Amino acid sequence: MAGVVNGTSVLGIAFDGGVIIAADTLVSYGSMARFSSCQRIKVVNKKTIVAATGDYADYQFLTKIIHQKHIDDKQWNDGLELYPAALHSWITRVSYNRRSKFQPLWNAWVIGGLQPNEETGNLEPFLGFVDKLGTSFKSNVVVTGFAQHLALPLIRNLIENSDKLPSEAEARDLIKKCMEVLYYRDARSLPKYTMAIVKSDGVQEEGPIEFRGEWDVAHYIEQY
Repeated sequence: MAGVVNGTSVLGIAFDGGVIIAADTLVSYGSMARFSSCQRIKVVNKKTIVAATGDYADYQFLTKIIHQKHIDDKQWNDGLELYPAALHSWITRVSYNRRSKFQPLWNAWVIGGLQPNEETGNLEPFLGFVDKLGTSFKSNVVVTGFAQHLALPLIRNLIENSDKLPSEAEARDLIKKCMEVLYYRDARSLPKYTMAIVKSDGVQEEGPIEFRGEWDVAHYIEQY
């Protein structure tokens, strides 16, 4: 069976110099908006963050293992870190292994951060997606949940009309607009969200950010 206590959409956008991931703070118990202050973005280290849609217990389970992996890596004191591409690959293998045992983790994951270029060594934005079946891909835009239907067209409208990554300011404005649209259209969302931004100088966490919905146009909608 699917998870009982679930979180909704996660948005991830790569911008010029980093990655931004956002998710609202609501976790629903079935159809009840039960928990309104839950964090669904995990900062792994200064280069890597991860977030998830779906069952909150499975999210907590796997992020605890990831946190322990980070502690184990630091104990070696060799200067190496868990970069986003490695974490993306690891979560893909874990998800595929669990679904093969008919014990899936009921989550869709967004993994982001800065990844060293194999040729130049320069840090470049990385965004990856993994679902509960172990299906995975990498892209400059990754969204989960209802955002795949409601927010992705808005993001593509900016990204696909440009031959370069957006600026950080453009990515922030786009995240804000998408979160507002999701609040209007997704019954499992809140007007309160958190963000994590990875840049060369580290990870910056922001939020919870709250906004007030604009409902003046509601009377134009039929049967409102």
